[in-house]
Amino acid sequence: MARIPVHTVASAPKESKEIAGNLEKRMGKLLNIHAAMAHSPVVIAAYHSMAKAIAENGSFDARTKEAIALAVGNQNGCDYCQAAHTLSGRKAGFTDDQILAIRAGKIDFDAKLQTITEVARAAAANTGDVSDALWEAALEAGWTETELAEAFAHIAANLFTNYFNHYARTDLDLPAAAPLND
Repeated sequence: MARIPVHTVASAPKESKEIAGNLEKRMGKLLNIHAAMAHSPVVIAAYHSMAKAIAENGSFDARTKEAIALAVGNQNGCDYCQAAHTLSGRKAGFTDDQILAIRAGKIDFDAKLQTITEVARAAAANTGDVSDALWEAALEAGWTETELAEAFAHIAANLFTNYFNHYARTDLDLPAAAPLND
């Protein structure tokens, strides 16, 4: 059961209304994660600021962004984010089998994408620590130091939403992601 009440745009605190309204327009509805974040203007503003910085300054294509989000969401066991990014991953061009492979950490269709998701998964699992061997593997796969630095912004943004969903116990209002077959 959710710990933080969800708002509509109309019921949100006045400081949250604009961002909540923009999210509702962009997503087609005010998702429960955003509706709960709207309860605290600082939470929704922090989320919005991270997303805006990535959108305005990031260089990754939609597939890379979604692969990182799926890997981090799986690492953190965030059912909400796995559901949301399964939908976004499809829009980015991934098949359902590829989405499951990304979530499972078994990407056999793109070696470069495999390394960036391994970096993301390791950073999420180890408070940001990534082994030298994995870092070197990412460089050898074609990622630049600039891109590996940018990956941290994506990892941090996904940690923010993953942790918020755990913290708030956000109710799932999207189709659940398919279970992984171990």
